[in-house]
Amino acid sequence: MYTLYYYPYNASMAVHFVLNELGVDYQLSLVDREASGQKSAEYLALNPAGRIPTLVDDGVAIFESAAICLHLAEQHPNGNLIPAVGQPTRPLFFQWLMYLTNTLQAELMMYIYPQNHTTDQENTNAIVSAQETRISDMFALLDAQLKNKDYLVGESLSVCDYYLFMLAIWAEELIKPPMGFEYLGRYLRKLAKRPAVLIVAEKENITLDDYV
Repeated sequence: MYTLYYYPYNASMAVHFVLNELGVDYQLSLVDREASGQKSAEYLALNPAGRIPTLVDDGVAIFESAAICLHLAEQHPNGNLIPAVGQPTRPLFFQWLMYLTNTLQAELMMYIYPQNHTTDQENTNAIVSAQETRISDMFALLDAQLKNKDYLVGESLSVCDYYLFMLAIWAEELIKPPMGFEYLGRYLRKLAKRPAVLIVAEKENITLDDYV
């Protein structure tokens, strides 16, 4: 059985979606982020980066959300959450997953935590404003990619879709949120109806009212 160390609305959300989509046995272990539980000696012994999430699989601890999602998809190929070796969509899968985690997620983290990216704490609003524009451009790119498509990669659901859904939830407070884009909004509304999303929303107390 897998153990997912998580905190609601954190990067563990994508992993939580994937676990439910795959229908595998897992247990949750809440990391009390409000009390800096991710910096405790016990947690750091599993994840020296001191960040959430961590997945323990047969005694092996894995961190970094995208890496965990990839591991789960490859461990359970019948779930079809990653294109098989040799399929033409496989390189595109890696392209979009790297874009989501290395580009969009990184920019969102700067938007959400501007105080961590400057020594001038009185002018963090300037960072937020700049990030609004940068992130909006990225969602516009994804919106164009999703025109007449139900999924980001190929014709079936993949890890990329759940990863993007997590990032969209993080971006709900933008001046133009992801739901403000025509094709991206339609895509997110469809994903929000999936049983895996509904289960996680209930367990993590995530509101999906914006996706109705």
